[in-house]
Amino acid sequence: MAVISGDGVFSHTCVGASDLATSTSFYDAALAPLGVKNMGPFGETVVLYGKDKPAFLVLKPGNGEAPSGNGVTIGFAAATPADVDAFHAAGLSAGGTCEGAAGPRGHLPGAYAAYLRDPAGNKVCAYTFV
Repeated sequence: MAVISGDGVFSHTCVGASDLATSTSFYDAALAPLGVKNMGPFGETVVLYGKDKPAFLVLKPGNGEAPSGNGVTIGFAAATPADVDAFHAAGLSAGGTCEGAAGPRGHLPGAYAAYLRDPAGNKVCAYTFV
């Protein structure tokens, strides 16, 4: 059985956003139920998110082109199904679009998840295992 854990190989993850203010509002709302907070700006084109240190960055692409994350999904760990539900509801209320309603997932035993597209079109999800 595959196990997804919080101990990973990545130092951080970034998503692009043409409208940083709109994307910041989305992530502030969607990530709060997961205990991930806005840790403030890093310069004028990057916003840092994390629990105790920056691990997720929302930024304007350095080359000035529109962000493109086709085929990419970033998954956030949730403690409970209620947290997944809250992530999904908050993200929809903050301008995200549904890419998969909160609920059980048959591909992994005990998986419970929800998927969203952020206002820039990046795909994100929240997962927990029950």
